[in-house]
Amino acid sequence: MKEYNKLVRDNIPEIMIQNGATPITRILSQEEYLQELKKKLLEETNEFLESENIEELADIEEVILAILDTTNQTRNNLEDIRLKKVKKRGAFNKRIFLEKEL
Repeated sequence: MKEYNKLVRDNIPEIMIQNGATPITRILSQEEYLQELKKKLLEETNEFLESENIEELADIEEVILAILDTTNQTRNNLEDIRLKKVKKRGAFNKRIFLEKEL
């Protein structure tokens, strides 16, 4: 028996069954779900940092969208906030690295 104890994508149990496994699953409460989404965000971020694979960025975006949905926010809300921050503080396009302040 292999232990996972983590949030997985919706189709993973069916894929496991097709591959001859018997997954044991449960549905998380809202509180548990948000906590597991936070863990998943860290997991996917670390995977991107290790691999630099764009598929991991897609996974990060999927987790972010689930967090938005769970917290009753929208992609538009997030984009509005992002654009306000860009207008006020800029983006990261100029590759500025702040070394210190005198």
